[in-house]
Formats: sequence, C-alpha cells, structure tokens
Amino acid sequence: QVQLVESGGGLVQAGGSLRLSCSASGIFLSIRTMGWYRQPPGKQRELVGTIARFGTTNYADSVKGRFTISRDNAKNMMYLQMNSLKPEDTAVYYCNTVPGDFGYWGQGTQVTVSS
Repeated sequence: QVQLVESGGGLVQAGGSLRLSCSASGIFLSIRTMGWYRQPPGKQRELVGTIARFGTTNYADSVKGRFTISRDNAKNMMYLQMNSLKPEDTAVYYCNTVPGDFGYWGQGTQVTVSS
C-alpha cells in the first residue's frame, strides 16, 4: 500500500522560506517521476514542479527560480525548498506521482504566507 505523507508547512511572512518534506512508503520515489502539487483556497490543484527518475527538475513559471525540488533516494524522501515566498503561494501542498495517482493523495501540508 502506497502512502505519501507531507510535512513542513506553516505560517511564514512574505519573503521567507520553508522546506517541505514528502515521506514515501510502498513506492520507490527514485524510479518514478514525482511532483509537488498545491491547491490554493477556492482553486483547483496545480502542479508546482517535478523531479524525474534521473533527477531532472521542471517548475511552473510561477515558482521558477524560487522553489527547488530534491530527493534523497536513501531515505526515500522528496523535498520542496521554497524561498522568497509570496502570499499567492498560500495553499495546501501535496506530493504525488506525475500524473497524480488518485489513490496516492495524502492530507497535504498547509502553507500560509502573510503579507
């Protein structure tokens, strides 16, 4: 059974930083293209960025240059380093495969950026 657990969210002022973690069981993150997603209040979930099997990363234009995805294969974990946060980054953040597997969605972690 696959379980993805996000953590590390919180309340931060604009311009601040947070590092989110995604802990995985039942799936090897290193052999899948994985993504970080977010769902802002009242909006649809969107893909923030991806990390491919061999480590190539891609980002949405809205976060490019501010967010960085990394992976620790030994720990089977994935991370999202978020810098220069903006109020519009406020959302619940999730990790999942790309495309997202319906059965893998976790509870997410709330990120709130105050202005």
